[in-house]
Amino acid sequence: MIKTYILAIWDSIHSALVGMKITIEHLFYKNVTHQYPNVDARVSSGTAAMPSYARNRIDFIPEACTACNLCEKACPVNCIEIESIKVVEGDTDQPMMKNGKPRKQWISKYNIDFTKCCYCGLCVNACTFDALKMTDFFEYATYDRKDLYYHLSEMTPEMVNNKKQMLENNTLKIKAEKAQLAHDTSI
Repeated sequence: MIKTYILAIWDSIHSALVGMKITIEHLFYKNVTHQYPNVDARVSSGTAAMPSYARNRIDFIPEACTACNLCEKACPVNCIEIESIKVVEGDTDQPMMKNGKPRKQWISKYNIDFTKCCYCGLCVNACTFDALKMTDFFEYATYDRKDLYYHLSEMTPEMVNNKKQMLENNTLKIKAEKAQLAHDTSI
């Protein structure tokens, strides 16, 4: 009984001494803490660039986007919102892709809520057209949460309403033509 009591005391003293040994050794090591934001970690480490595997802010390239919604579906936290409007045949202001081909969809809404984003990179991996990229920019702290909600669509609300009206008119025109054709064939 006394033997186990003395062994328990020795074990506790021994573990405290081992912990103190590690603490005393680290007192004499060079400090590895960077005083961010006063000292940039990239500059103090001798490299000016972020590592290639770093996951930071997402950059959206609208000319490459086809509004396929794969990034929205891949996002585990639902921080991406996409809405699109079909391009009406004969639209003089048709959007172009970065390869020069005409786009089939207007991107009326492309929003990313960085307050929800977990920077997992699944949206970047899901994008087959390279419309999303991870950047090396990581310093975008703000005092207002609204500043972390990015509206990345190039369309104004007036343009969206105009394109929706054009699509609706075109749909009504096509329905009228089909009805007329059905009426003509039934006679």
